[in-house]
Amino acid sequence: MPRNAAASGAIWQLIAEVGETAKIAFPIVAIQLGQAAMTMTDMLLIGGISIDALAAVAVAGRVYLTTFAIALGVLAPIAPVVAQACAAGKLESIRGALRTGLLLALALSLPLIALATHAEQVLLRLGQAPDVARLSQQYLSGLCWGAVPALSFQAIRNVMDAAHRPQPSLWITLAAIPTNALLVYLLIHGRIGFACQPLLGAGLATAVINWTMFLAGVWFITSCRPIRAYRLALHWWLIDWMLMWRLIAVGAPISLTSALTYGAYSVAGLLAGAIGSNAAAAHQISLQVASIAALMSFGISMATAVRVAEAVGRHDGHGMRRASLAAMLLAIVCSATLAVCVVATRFKIAHYFLHSGAPEIDLAINLAADLLLVSVCGLIPTAVHNVAAGSLRGLQDTRMIPLYAGIAYWLIGVIISYVLGLKLRLGVIGIWTGLLIGTVIYAILLVSRAQVLVCRMFRECDD
Repeated sequence: MPRNAAASGAIWQLIAEVGETAKIAFPIVAIQLGQAAMTMTDMLLIGGISIDALAAVAVAGRVYLTTFAIALGVLAPIAPVVAQACAAGKLESIRGALRTGLLLALALSLPLIALATHAEQVLLRLGQAPDVARLSQQYLSGLCWGAVPALSFQAIRNVMDAAHRPQPSLWITLAAIPTNALLVYLLIHGRIGFACQPLLGAGLATAVINWTMFLAGVWFITSCRPIRAYRLALHWWLIDWMLMWRLIAVGAPISLTSALTYGAYSVAGLLAGAIGSNAAAAHQISLQVASIAALMSFGISMATAVRVAEAVGRHDGHGMRRASLAAMLLAIVCSATLAVCVVATRFKIAHYFLHSGAPEIDLAINLAADLLLVSVCGLIPTAVHNVAAGSLRGLQDTRMIPLYAGIAYWLIGVIISYVLGLKLRLGVIGIWTGLLIGTVIYAILLVSRAQVLVCRMFRECDD
């Protein structure tokens, strides 16, 4: 009986942990999707101007979001640092993490702004059409002035997420989506519009919204309960340089991992483009679906980092194990559900991107639907490696993550994609099969690393 009672208690604790993780994760996922919706809104509104304008925003958005994601890697350790401090009751460490995070956000935004202001030359050297490069420069020239507040808002978000208060960030993001759409429309088509450079107006509109979101975030953390009890603005001028180097040491490998992952999928896109337009279109559709799934599992990963870090702060070995397992179960269930939905609606998804009519479009739709069957096989492995990476961030051990990404995606995945796709002539299906193999290997490597470290810290806590 005692053994049965202990097992039953462990199950209920695991269920409760799943619920706590979900409370943090789902608002974060909604925020991630909301920010993607702002970019999509820009594309939909600008698409009415011209095809070149739409292509320019797509290219500019890819450049901006890739560099933005790399910068976010350095800010990601803020959440586990704050979570550990909250669990240990160290308020000054929480304040120090926010101050340091905001300074890092300012520093990281400078190269992003520099790249955006010279985007036309970069894109021309990468082989983009002159008109697309010129219009991309217009959009980025306005958008780049929102880099400082956008990254600063992410630093504030990390603090609020770690304090189990992700809802204010969600409210701010939800309010920003329609406001951004209205302002973009007015600056493109309204009387206050930029008639000669509408893409500049669209970029400036989103930059203004980023500043508004940042200021709203500052108001929440300084004025609203219970966050204001932390007095986060106290001694705002003090910088903890040791903490800054600690954040960089943990965050830089995350940024490098993002660059390696984005790079692998970019190479896959080039391989698909070398096969033909149908393959390139199918690749883009599958990439969009995979990106949405990755946003979902990355939100759960951020919650995992918080829950594991809290257990570390309490010196709770059982809590570390439970947090990792609960997040893994939640991510697998959500990804499996999404995979079933994609399989059931794969032709509708393809039709959404490619309007049927001409025979060649029908061929592209069928190819995209077939490719979605391959890409959904990677949803669960992606969720698994994201959650494992979240556990490692919570343990503040990230140095091996980029090495694993390089091995899995570049030494294995990209090479297999090239061989299957081009040499064995399996086309875009072969390319994504290579990516799938790389994703599975990456998940195995990260889970193994996380398991070893959690078990090691479990023994240390028991001792």
